[in-house]
Order: sequence, then C-alpha cells, then structure tokens
Amino acid sequence: MNNSSTYMPPRIWAPNKENGGRFANINRPTAGPTHQKELPVGSHPLQLYSLGTPNGVKVTVMLEELLAAGHIGAEYDAWLIRINEGDQFGSGFVEVNPNSKIPALVDRSGPTPVRVFESGAILIYLAEKFGAFLPKNGARHAECLSWLFWQMGSAPFLGGGFGHFYAYAPTKIEYAIDRYAMEVKRQMDVLDQRLAESPYVAGDEYSIADMAIWPWYGSLAKGQLYEAGEFLQVQDYTHVLRWTNQIAQRPAVKRGRMVNRTMGDPSSQLHERHDASDFDTKTQDKIAAPL
Repeated sequence: MNNSSTYMPPRIWAPNKENGGRFANINRPTAGPTHQKELPVGSHPLQLYSLGTPNGVKVTVMLEELLAAGHIGAEYDAWLIRINEGDQFGSGFVEVNPNSKIPALVDRSGPTPVRVFESGAILIYLAEKFGAFLPKNGARHAECLSWLFWQMGSAPFLGGGFGHFYAYAPTKIEYAIDRYAMEVKRQMDVLDQRLAESPYVAGDEYSIADMAIWPWYGSLAKGQLYEAGEFLQVQDYTHVLRWTNQIAQRPAVKRGRMVNRTMGDPSSQLHERHDASDFDTKTQDKIAAPL
C-alpha cells in the first residue's frame, strides 16, 4: 500500500486487492450477478429487499407510516439482504436492482410486477401510489422534492466520503478527512438553518423529505453515525437536534428503524418483517428498544 504523500496515479488504473478496508471483500469494478440466487416472495403486495442502514430505514419508515395512516395496501414483506455477504450480487437481486444496492422494492399489486430501486425513487413511488407524504400543490411539492434530492446528492459526501475515510479506510488520510468533515459540517449548517424556519424540512408538514434525511443526519446529530458526534461537534446544531428528537418519537419511525436491522442491541432488531404482529412477538430480536 502506498503512502498518501508519495502515491502517484498510474497511467491506467487497475484494482489493488491489498488496499483493504472494511468493505474490500465486496468491492469490484464490474456490475452484474456473481451467483445464482432467486429472491423469496411473501404474501403481501409489496416485497422489500433491504438492510437496516440509513438508506434502508428510509423505506421501512415510509411503509410503517403509510400503514399507520390507514393505507392497508402498504402491507409488505421485508427480506434481509446481507451486503457484507454479497447477497446484493445474487441473480434475483440484480434483476430488481442492476446497481446491486439496497433497498430494492417489487410491487406485485398489479398484473405485472413493478421494480423500483434507489431509495429516493422508492419514496416517491410510494408517496404517489398512496397519495401521502408528498404535497400536491406546486410550491410545496417542489420544496419537498428539492429537499429529498438535496439528501440524495449530499449523503454520498457524508457516507462514502466522510464516513469511509473517518471510520473505514485502512489508512487515515488527513486531507480526505478534513475535506469531507468540512463538507458535512456545511451540510449540517444548511439543514440547521432550514429547520430554524420550519418544524419539518419541507415546511409545516411531515413528508418523505424528513423520512429521507432523518436516518442519515438525525443519526449523525445524535452521535450514532460513525461515532463522530464529538469530532463534528454535532451538539451545535440545535434545530437539527430538535427535529431529530421529534421524528424519533413517532411510533412508525420506531418500528421502521427496527426492520432489517442487524446491528446494535438485539432488542432493537427485527431481521425480517412479514406481518404487523412481528413487532409484538416478544423475542430477543423483536422488542423495540428505546431510542
């Protein structure tokens, strides 16, 4: 491995398997399946294939919020995709999402199954399908979508940028950490200033913009993401913290945060969800832990 101060890019790049890092075993420069594996299908109209990372939590929160609002057609099966074991490269998953990233959704409520991939696309699809959590008039609709896409564009700097170099890279590179820490703090300031103006990100109403942003920036504000709270002085973003705590108290958010979760206290984990009663089954992986 080259020291960052002496490394010069080669004329033609080739992958270096010795680079290591937490996700080295699943990183590769090509797409497509690595093995044959069909996806399971449950009894509900919506089939979700995911993991309880921030991107996965967006969708399970949305589904639980829809059910809480009385949309019985939003019943779903949530199947666990273990990305560290390469489940996302199975042939069935790649058919649903050729980009091999969680979450992925299949809507089987109609005569022909509909695949939806990328978390933001899934949120919009569900919001439009059920007519919920996405304002319908021009200005409010545009504001909600603008903040949703703000998250989609900003989070890679938080996750693949700051998170990778701060928490996962095999070598700590000062320039990379400083560069992305500065950007993440700028993003938190953008969000804090916005939330000083309104109770929710897109305005007066809770929406898919909040559902998209909360799993990433709410976790960061509470010091849970990458354990970087002290490093980034997240306590300074008081409006983000107010909003974070407010969202966290919603019962549907508490449930959605549990689904497909494989980390933390076992009592906060519900590896797969196939029925609303799963949350009431008092087993070690199905008891909601306090946030």
